[in-house]
Amino acid sequence: MTQQTLDEGTSKAHEMAKKQREISVAEFFSKNRHLLGFDNKRKALLTTIKEAVDNSLDACEEARILPEISVEIIEMSEERFRVIVEDNGPGIIKPQIPKIFGKLLYGSKFHKLSQSRGQQGIGISASVMYAQLTTGRPIKIKSKIGKGREAHYYELNIDTKKNKPTILKDETIEWNKDQGIRIELDIEATYQKGGQSVDEYLKQTAIVNPHVTIYYTNPKAEQIIFARITDELPKEPKEIKPHPYGVELGVLIDMLKATESRTLQSFLTKDFTRVGPGTSKLICENAALLPKSSPSRLSRDMAEQLMEGIKKTKIIAPPTDCISPIGAELLEKGLKKEINAEFYASSTRPPNVYRGNPFIIEAAVAYGGDQPADSQVSILRFANRVPLLYQQSGCSMTKSVIKTGWRSYGMSQSQNSIPVGPATIVIHMASVWVPFTSESKEAIAHYPEIIKEIKLALQECGRKLSSYISKKKKVGDEINKRSYIEKYIPHVAEALKELIGYSQADEIKVKNILKELLEEKRGKVEVVEAENNEYDEEFALIGKGEEDE
Repeated sequence: MTQQTLDEGTSKAHEMAKKQREISVAEFFSKNRHLLGFDNKRKALLTTIKEAVDNSLDACEEARILPEISVEIIEMSEERFRVIVEDNGPGIIKPQIPKIFGKLLYGSKFHKLSQSRGQQGIGISASVMYAQLTTGRPIKIKSKIGKGREAHYYELNIDTKKNKPTILKDETIEWNKDQGIRIELDIEATYQKGGQSVDEYLKQTAIVNPHVTIYYTNPKAEQIIFARITDELPKEPKEIKPHPYGVELGVLIDMLKATESRTLQSFLTKDFTRVGPGTSKLICENAALLPKSSPSRLSRDMAEQLMEGIKKTKIIAPPTDCISPIGAELLEKGLKKEINAEFYASSTRPPNVYRGNPFIIEAAVAYGGDQPADSQVSILRFANRVPLLYQQSGCSMTKSVIKTGWRSYGMSQSQNSIPVGPATIVIHMASVWVPFTSESKEAIAHYPEIIKEIKLALQECGRKLSSYISKKKKVGDEINKRSYIEKYIPHVAEALKELIGYSQADEIKVKNILKELLEEKRGKVEVVEAENNEYDEEFALIGKGEEDE
């Protein structure tokens, strides 16, 4: 190889190196905003409001305040809207305001293992970035942290090259409110009603958050109030440490390097949940490692041995006080408030675990009423009390509905399809870490443990529904039988009068005798039917026990 060739190669490499630079997370998402739920203008409006409302609900619940949230959409011009969201939460302290609204991947929930709506610290700052990209206008923020305190007002944008806030205005103002946050954004969007609209999102939010009051004003200046039905706040979820069964090798190696514990036994006890001194010693024995080994000095092979030791050791399932389910009773009440039906059933499953993360599945069914009988049932999907309005077909909840045999519960269903009938099916997953399929958090991944729990919850509601439909059918049959008696007995009595020639008084007497005889006969038949049904239900319960096992 000649010196000239070497010089040319080196020159090209240097040239290429000059073009290479670091990309900030804000710059990446500004060019890939569809990943965050800003695919189109209609969805952008929903995503912006969803992120603001979710943050308000989380803040209020963490501060143990009953949430009151105001959502207003003002049409500024064609395809340009002003979104205003205000809450009565604890507010945000002054130094944190620019970081929360002007920096992507900044938040308090990513490393926290407890149930919350937000996870990544992207949502509201992504909405600020979208407003900046589409209208060039900054976000306007008011924050007050208590009565008698000053309110802070900010106007800011995001420097996407550096993923940092650019503060345009920073003032102290008077605000006639005890505490809370108010944000104002101008975005390019379109407003439409329907199944994937802001109206539907707020309605569904009211169903699974029965403790919230939402005041909503749409672009047509129509106000809708979703009133709370309980003054009881959800149980406050507690933060837990990772469970050993859910940790992966790379994560374990990072934890070993970062721990402040001096011994391996101490590391296992302090950095994981459900691991006591006895269990940690047993893990070390199964891994063939000394309990007094220094965690930071363990090699990759030793960390792999430790993983095998964890797998061989029986460890108690993680605690569930880190999860705050809605509860079957409140879920049913929320459903009754927003959906007009004739029958409601709900179910909350016992806690379960996927990849070491505890979760609870809840389900409910609303049947009959104003709902159309000739179309597919409505499926309302929720994760940590947040409605999932998009990517229904790619969600494990929809898959579970399809896999459940609804024909045995009184509804028609073709193979591998959603059942048809006048019903709404609600499914809620509460977990410390919901396995969403994308950053936009619209569908839940297909974990076998999750699908199994959803099916069991649906089957529980299905059995109650089947019992109701069966009783409804019997009542219908009863009404038909009564109508036959009332219709034909007068004709029989009249015919007997003509044949035998008895008086008008005798005719009335014969009608009553015939009615009593038929009622007595029907009564005996119904007793036999009831006994048979009782036997069938007992047999079905035995079958259910075998199925659950």
